[in-house]
Amino acid sequence: MRFFLRYFVYLQLVLSPSLVQGQGHVLDKPVTELCLTCICEAISGCNATAICTSPEKGTCGIFRITWGYWVDAGKLTVNGENPDSDNAFINCANDPHCAADLVQNYMKKFNQDCNDDGQMDCHDYARIHKLGAYGCQADMPYKFQSVFEECIEKYEDKGFQ
Repeated sequence: MRFFLRYFVYLQLVLSPSLVQGQGHVLDKPVTELCLTCICEAISGCNATAICTSPEKGTCGIFRITWGYWVDAGKLTVNGENPDSDNAFINCANDPHCAADLVQNYMKKFNQDCNDDGQMDCHDYARIHKLGAYGCQADMPYKFQSVFEECIEKYEDKGFQ
């Protein structure tokens, strides 16, 4: 349990307001901190040391952001960097603040009820993040789903929202 709480506190501190800029920076953030924490936990174990150094490596940062995801989410950048610079994607995806804002923007843009339960919530955001905006109704990979569900249950049991 301490493991999960450590990452929840880490993400609360890390995901606080930052110097992230870009086209379409979102102030209305649909994804809760708990949801971001559990998506992070399921996608990467919130392993901040597994960064990428080039877009060709596939996914980057604690949310395992792809170049296409970054583009769709508004090409946010860190510290006013030009979005057309060679390292803009890498720097944002590897920065927890910027990456979390990318997730927020992506969910705002592609918000949908992926599991047909009549509401748009964290379960839908996890599906959109892992499976993509146009594939979110597909089956979730078992490992991602089980880690995500365990995280949500543990935090909800502790009263976190």
